[in-house]
Amino acid sequence: MTREEVLNDIKERFAEEIIEVLDKSARRVYIEIKPSAITKVAGYIFGDLKARFNIASGIDARYHMEILYHFTIEDINLLISLRVKLPKPKLEIDSLAPLFEAANWIEREMYELLGIHFRGHPDLRRLLLPEAWPEGVHPLRGDYKEWDKSAIRDRGV
Repeated sequence: MTREEVLNDIKERFAEEIIEVLDKSARRVYIEIKPSAITKVAGYIFGDLKARFNIASGIDARYHMEILYHFTIEDINLLISLRVKLPKPKLEIDSLAPLFEAANWIEREMYELLGIHFRGHPDLRRLLLPEAWPEGVHPLRGDYKEWDKSAIRDRGV
């Protein structure tokens, strides 16, 4: 399939789930979708279109959390970023880890650092923070408050 055929196929197939398509450049497109459609759309891009899952990234915006799931279709040199916005305080979305193993650790990272709960994740436990770190304290959130007054945080978390 060509780039245009891929994008038209996604737009037609998921018309009800797509909120916005931002055709950024010849090699990059952002597709904002409803959070409830993440497993359906990502599963199609990964499984049917044979895209490679690169990574996901979480961002704390003022009134919502945003997750970008980045996929590459190497045959046509196209990077597709699926964007979902989760309203605060209900930070839940279905996990992609049951669909492909590569989502496992990045979802765990977003869980502990941003407080996003991934429903259906097979092993949603800490990955980076020490065991002494208090539950419910997420260091990459905009409202993070230092909980350990004796800590020196000049070298990261």
